Amino acid sequence: MVRHFAVVLALVLSGSALAEPPSIPGVDAPQLAALGPDPVGIESLTLVQANQNDVLAYDAKTKTLPKADRVLPIDVWYPAKTAGGAAVVYDGALTGEDGKDVAFTIPGIAVRGAAPKAGAFPLVILAHGYGGTPVAMSWVAENLASKGYVVVGPHFRDPPYGDMGGLVGPLTRRPLDIAFVAATAQARARAHEGPFANADASRTVLIGYSMGGYGVLTAAGGALTPMLGPLTHGALAPYAAGGARAGDLKVKDLAAVVAISPAGLFSGANSWGAHGLEGVTAPTLVLVGGEDHVVGYDPGVRTLWSQEIHAPRYLLTFENGGHSIGMDGAPPTMTHRLWDLDWWEDPVWRKDRVIGIELHMITAFLDLKVKGVSTDKAFLDVPTVESNAGVWPTKSGEAYDARSPGVAPITVWKGFPRAHAVGLKLEFSPAVP
Repeated sequence: MVRHFAVVLALVLSGSALAEPPSIPGVDAPQLAALGPDPVGIESLTLVQANQNDVLAYDAKTKTLPKADRVLPIDVWYPAKTAGGAAVVYDGALTGEDGKDVAFTIPGIAVRGAAPKAGAFPLVILAHGYGGTPVAMSWVAENLASKGYVVVGPHFRDPPYGDMGGLVGPLTRRPLDIAFVAATAQARARAHEGPFANADASRTVLIGYSMGGYGVLTAAGGALTPMLGPLTHGALAPYAAGGARAGDLKVKDLAAVVAISPAGLFSGANSWGAHGLEGVTAPTLVLVGGEDHVVGYDPGVRTLWSQEIHAPRYLLTFENGGHSIGMDGAPPTMTHRLWDLDWWEDPVWRKDRVIGIELHMITAFLDLKVKGVSTDKAFLDVPTVESNAGVWPTKSGEAYDARSPGVAPITVWKGFPRAHAVGLKLEFSPAVP
């Protein structure tokens, strides 16, 4: 027993605690969280948008915005033909409390350069949060690719997190970058180019976390308030409501939107005003922690969700959850200081459980709204708004890990294991004509 404990302790201290890729759900995950049937490939390339306003180089004396080419590295995950080859290990860095980068690695299931599977797969644009990186959201990128989606994750290269003077960068660029990446990916998909060759541009999905959530809601049709013009040195003024280029940000052929802990309140102002989100009409799934103290809950994310009156929309709340629900679990190098840990982990919810639930709900939502899998509607039409209210009468001979069938007399949410559908609330509002 002593020797066994010593071996376990050594594994934990050596950093082996994150040996499993985050895209592989835990044993208590709901039914649809499981990986799909396809192996996953990944390719990386760089997009360039010429002659863009550089808000971080704004000259306060002359009140001018310099121009510079906007360079965006991107990762593309896609369904692969075969599973051969070594799986990737992602590497990245996030800003530490002292302003210095903290490096990390995360194991993956994707194989770099794997031959793509033939088909026409929905195109997903994945937008990370302020100071983040797409590889820190590999949980959803790889999992969706295994289920027949092509996922494009731009590296937005934000200023160091915590530098409030740098906030103007992602505030300005997120919707612009998302619109540019989506249009470029759609064009290359239609031309059958490279890793986009088997993407279906007519079925485009936007997924965004935190600042990325602000970006995707804007790119989905949210009309920015003119108040953001002065806050961005005039850079967003032409794109705000009433501006000459207000329509340029809206992504075409949009089938669905997933917003995870979306930001929306900057300097005390709603980014879209009281009615700007009425321009979003695509089906929307919003996921948020009920105690999100970064972007707020109500007022906050729930407020934004309620303003999307022209979109059929779901709101999944993790009761007592915080802001970090959009990230992978913490890599070993970022578990030694609280600041580092809080990039990734929730104070209340176990991260692998959060990921499993999110994957289940996102899969049901996208398969229904984008792929037209009508049977997945039952996973969203939950019998109780509060998951804790579900009951499961005991049956003899029932497997301990059985998933709820979601039919009377069982009112535990469909696909969840008994006693594991707790702490959640799922609300739905139909679109107002």
